[in-house]
Amino acid sequence: MIRLVPMPFEGGVALGVEVLLPKTTLLAITTDVGYIMCGALDVALLNERLRDRGIVAGRAVGVRTLEQLMEAPLESVTTAAEARGILPGMRGADALKMMV
Repeated sequence: MIRLVPMPFEGGVALGVEVLLPKTTLLAITTDVGYIMCGALDVALLNERLRDRGIVAGRAVGVRTLEQLMEAPLESVTTAAEARGILPGMRGADALKMMV
């Protein structure tokens, strides 16, 4: 099952995406500029093989809900995210503010 949820945050509203899979749930919250995602996000792949796309994204680990993803510190971010001032350790909601 796929669930789409408006995710209000200071500065705007993002779109939360929850994908229920066997034994795991994929979580992402996206804006028009970039997104944050659960531990399934491969930041190294985005930075290395897809570098030319300039994807603005961050990864949080250990989250099980969209709400937790908003509050969790980002474990890693893409180089394009760093160029916007988004850094590891930043809360998901704070990173989203910089993605509008």
